[in-house]
Amino acid sequence: MDFLQMFVLALIQGITEFLPVSSSGHLILPAQLLGWSDQGLAFDVAVHIGTLAAVIGYFRNDIFRIAIDWLGSLVGKGSTFNSRLGWYLIFATIPAVAFGFALKAIGLDEVMRTIGVIAGTTLIFGALLGWADLKGRRIQPLEKLTFRQAMIIGFAQAIALIPGTSRSGITMTAGLMLGLTREAAARFSFLLSIPVILGAGSLLTLDLIKDTAPVDWSVLVGGALVAAVSAWICIHYFLAFINRIGLMPFVIYRFCLGAVLLWVMLG
Repeated sequence: MDFLQMFVLALIQGITEFLPVSSSGHLILPAQLLGWSDQGLAFDVAVHIGTLAAVIGYFRNDIFRIAIDWLGSLVGKGSTFNSRLGWYLIFATIPAVAFGFALKAIGLDEVMRTIGVIAGTTLIFGALLGWADLKGRRIQPLEKLTFRQAMIIGFAQAIALIPGTSRSGITMTAGLMLGLTREAAARFSFLLSIPVILGAGSLLTLDLIKDTAPVDWSVLVGGALVAAVSAWICIHYFLAFINRIGLMPFVIYRFCLGAVLLWVMLG
């Protein structure tokens, strides 16, 4: 992997990990259009570490308060919004974990990584995102989130294991359908990404330990840094402008991306 390939793929991963536009849909295009080979397991681990560092760094104060109050709830210090949010994040992660292991056990996790599947899910779930943004009441703050709502969003996140769905896109769609404000849906989506990215990165790391392929550390470190910086910038500006611009620009973008993927598939 040369510098250009490393930079482009890490940048794509960092930006699309948290935007509702499907990272798998973007990562498949360079290989198809430019003839690039698969980036490899080690690089996947590196960019996952980068995006994880970005989201933890950005929400470090929130994470600290959630962790303190959650630990306090374990020793009888009472329930607070942050302690409940900690429990919500834990339980809402379970559906994605269970679904992920099920897909891997029956061998469907790789089978679904085709341009046809990614194009279809990019278009279908893009339309759902647009419908939710237009029809959602968008009145409920994150502080009013209930356990039932958190679990519905958690089950929606499990669907994102189908390539092209977009983890952030489907969780924001579910949040908006439940009446959350755009900012509340986005913040819960980003916080919910932390255990999922941590789990996925851990599994990839275990696979990497078993792998005997040589490792280019300069590429891995560079990829992790590019992914971390681009992801942090993405989170910051997305939260800053989401209430102003809404989600329709991303819906239109998904339609365009889906059309390009169909063109590549049929061409």
